[in-house]
Parts: sequence; structure tokens; C-alpha cells
Amino acid sequence: MVTDGLSRFEGGDDQDVDSLTIGRRVRQLRTERGMTLEELADAVGRAPSQLSMIENGRREAKLTLLQAIARALGSGLDALLQSAPLDERSTLEIGVERAMRGQTFQALGIAPFRVGKSVPDEALRAMLALQDEIERLRDERAATPEEARRANVALRRLMRSQDNHFPELEAQARDLLASVDHPGGPLTQRTASDIAAHLGFTLHYVPDLPHTTRSVADLKNGRLYLSSRLTAKGDPRTAVLQALSSRILGHAEPRSYAEFLRQRVETNYLTAALLVPEAHAVPFLQDAKSSRAISIEDLRDAYSVSYETAAHRFTNLATVHLGIPVHFLKVHESGTITKSYENDDVNFPTDRLGSSEGQMCCRRWTSRVVFDVDDKFNPYYQYTDTGNGTYWCTARVESSSEGDHSVSVGVRFDDTKWFLGRDTPHRGVSRHAVEVCCRQAPPELEAAWREASWPNVRTPRTLLATLPTGAFPGVDTTDMYEFLEAHAPR
Repeated sequence: MVTDGLSRFEGGDDQDVDSLTIGRRVRQLRTERGMTLEELADAVGRAPSQLSMIENGRREAKLTLLQAIARALGSGLDALLQSAPLDERSTLEIGVERAMRGQTFQALGIAPFRVGKSVPDEALRAMLALQDEIERLRDERAATPEEARRANVALRRLMRSQDNHFPELEAQARDLLASVDHPGGPLTQRTASDIAAHLGFTLHYVPDLPHTTRSVADLKNGRLYLSSRLTAKGDPRTAVLQALSSRILGHAEPRSYAEFLRQRVETNYLTAALLVPEAHAVPFLQDAKSSRAISIEDLRDAYSVSYETAAHRFTNLATVHLGIPVHFLKVHESGTITKSYENDDVNFPTDRLGSSEGQMCCRRWTSRVVFDVDDKFNPYYQYTDTGNGTYWCTARVESSSEGDHSVSVGVRFDDTKWFLGRDTPHRGVSRHAVEVCCRQAPPELEAAWREASWPNVRTPRTLLATLPTGAFPGVDTTDMYEFLEAHAPR
């Protein structure tokens, strides 16, 4: 999850000065000097065919030969090795040559051919456009639900290996809060605005924010646009900090779905670390542990955040600072797991790839039982006996535009002693890890209704389709660019 320099290493500034570029530069200089290929070959004591292969990028010239060519052309060696742009024709030829050597042309069975002078520029542009479109379609097809699940599984494993605690992100949050003289405790809306100003952004609340976005940053003019509806609904601080976190973390345009997921997790982590600062929250939680009175509700209320943010933040701090392994679940009212984390050996239902997101949560777990609890004001606690031991959970139901979700945090039975709600009488038994449990209807119901029912299935939109395409999956970029154009200062 933590971004390191190696993960984004792109190579040096001269990465494009290869044999193709050097060869075209030799041809360009030779043509400018009015020399024929034969005249240059005579000047350096080589056969014209050998010089032709060098100019076409099919052979790498030794340094001594390049020096001889440079002298014959009346220029220095730097003129052949420099990374300055070539003329348009040479750039087009190099692009097509590289495409022909790439995997896309090879996979299509297209044999490389010589790009002669008689090939029009328009034909070269058309070939490059087709190459780009083929690669775009290939990337689109790669972004399948299975690919997304694989990326998510890898990310969850990384989070588990670090107990969901990332010191680099904590340090960035600490430094940023110090830069605006935040005294600790709850982060105010004014402080969020101060952070924006510190990063060079002004905040603008607008009624026409593109529907596919939560915020839009105009990097050219230092303007951050958010929905004006945030002032009446939701937490404006969270929206501001999430938008700024990508800038703080130096996120580049994601090149894969895995990187897109990783950036989202980094953004959410840093946002929570700003809203619930580690230096202030850890003593708060340690005092609660000493009093055997840990409560997600108390953490929520102390920092004026949502229950989900408090639950997430607790998982960041609980194992490293309190020595308590935990698990976290967010479950849709349909029973589908939408988010999960564990390092306490709880046995989540998973698919063959090991992904729990998208799986049905056991009906007997706290995360599902809480939907049927009438008391929505107080938290719901439950012990659940599983095939992997007994776990205690605290859960709440929260509403969103996508329906109700339950958010739950759980621990092993031995760690329950540190929490409020440990005296709950509610118990459940779930054997989904070792038996069919609730994944199959009771035999009497199966017999009575199997042949007498026909549901109209509400198919998940990602079941048959690929994931939304584009650098930022799901964002209508045309809508976003038109919005920025309309709102840019004149």
C-alpha cells in the first residue's frame, strides 16, 4: 500500500535514445548535409548496406563507428546521442518501427516491414492510431472482475502483513498537521481549509459537480471543486481531505486496476490519519484499554467522524499499539461483503481466488444479524461460535445512496475483556467454514419451494461487463473536462 520509489521507476531522461532514435538522427543529419548514403559510407570506411541498417535501427553501432559518423557529418557525438525531439517524419517512423517490434503486432502475426520514404505520413499515423486502440482494448479486456479480485486479494495480503498500519502514511499525516499548527483532537473544517491553502488550493463548492466524481482538482489553477450538497449532507472535511490526499501522496495517473485500488486505499488511510491523528488517538485508546472500556462509538464521538471511519482507524492502530488482532466487515443489506480486513484468523467466506469482497456473509454473523435489530440507536454486540473459534463483534447499520450497510469490528474471545459490550447475552453459531451452514436452505423449505418459485434476479452490473474503463475507472472524463473548462478562471 505504501508507495515507494521503485514502484514508479520509469527510467532516466534518455530512455528513448535507442538504436532507432540514433539511426534516424544519423539519417536526418546526413540529409541536412546533402550527403548520400554511399558518400557517408565511403567517409567512414563501411559498406552502404551496413550504414543503411544503422539508420533503420536494425543494428547498433559501436561507439568508435558513431564517432567516425559524427566527424564525417561535421558534428559532435552529442548530436547523435541527444534526447531532443526529431522531426515529425522521423518520429512517426520510429513509432511504427517500435510498434512492429512490440507484442501487439507479433500477436496479430504482422511481420515487420521496411518503412520506406514512399509510405505517406497519413498511413504511419493511421498505423499508430490502430496500435494505440488495440492496446486500449487489450487493457480494457484485462480489467475484468477476476483481475480486480486478484488485485484486491494482493492488497489485502499486504495490509494483513503490516497489521494494517503504515508508518510512512502516519508520518505524512503528522507532518501535514504540524504545518498548519493543528493542536490535536478533532480536525475542524477550518483546519481542512488551511491544509488546502497550505497545498496551494482554494475550495469551491458548486452545484454541478460531475455525477461520476466526488471532487475535481484543477491542478493548473489551484482550485478544488466539491459538491455544494456537502454543506447540507455528509462530512465536508472528508471530501476535502480525500481530494487533497492524492496530491499529498504524489499519485500519478494509475496504470493498472491494481494501482487504482492501491491509490484508493492510500487516500482513505491518509484521510483517516488526518481526521484521527495517531499521536492523539493512541493515548486515548490506551487509556480505554487500561479501563477495559474500548468503544468504537467513543472513538467516533471523540473525533467527530463517521462510525465507518472510526472502525477503519481502529484497525490501523489496534494491533501495533494495543496488541489486539482485529477484523473489520462492511456488509450490504443484501448480505454481500463489500469491504473486509482481518489479522485475527477469522474465517471469511472467499472465492477460489481468496477474495471475500462480493461473497455472501453468513446470516448468523453479527454483520447480518444487526439488520434485524430494532434498536438502531445503540450498538449491537454478539458472540459468534465459528469453526475457527469464538469471536465477539460490535456493529452498526449506516445508510448511503447504495442502501444500508452494516459496519462491524470484531476480536477473538480472549481479547473481548478490553471492550465495552463484552457482557452481551447475544450469541450465534456459524459453521460456514466447515459446513454448508446458511449457504443452503433448510431441506424442508427446499422441498416446498424449489419447483414452485422463480425469482427475477437482480444481476450485479459487474457480473457480465468489464470494469469501467479509463485511467480513473467509472469517471466520465468528457464530463469532467467540460466542467473544468466551464469553471476555469478567465
